[in-house]
Amino acid sequence: MNAFFQELFHSGVYKKTQGRITRQVTWAAMAVALFLGLWRLEQTLLAFDVDREWRYGVCTVLLLAGLWIAFRVVNVPVFADFLIAVEAEINKVSWPTRGELIRASLVVLVMIFVLAAVLYVFDLVWFQVFHWIGIL
Repeated sequence: MNAFFQELFHSGVYKKTQGRITRQVTWAAMAVALFLGLWRLEQTLLAFDVDREWRYGVCTVLLLAGLWIAFRVVNVPVFADFLIAVEAEINKVSWPTRGELIRASLVVLVMIFVLAAVLYVFDLVWFQVFHWIGIL
């Protein structure tokens, strides 16, 4: 835990040429979550009729602190090594071509409609059976 707090006040980037895209995307996701949380906090403070200067001041300070912490978290050596490994594995994936993606998506959509139709027929049959028995 002490190493984590020391890492918060360090300004360097751990292995800056490796895992750059994954770290940037992770930081951006953390920033979006932080922004949404602070937006909700501002709305809550507004509901409690807190002065505008205090609302914006608190949210600004928390935003800056949160962005810095998010930047430092993606550069903690253990987490950064994990993100570097994730990016290396993603680069090994063979992604489908546009045609393969369209065909696979069509198969999934057709199967969803077929299964929905089958379930609808089962529902009608069981409704008629229960209606004939007199349960419904």
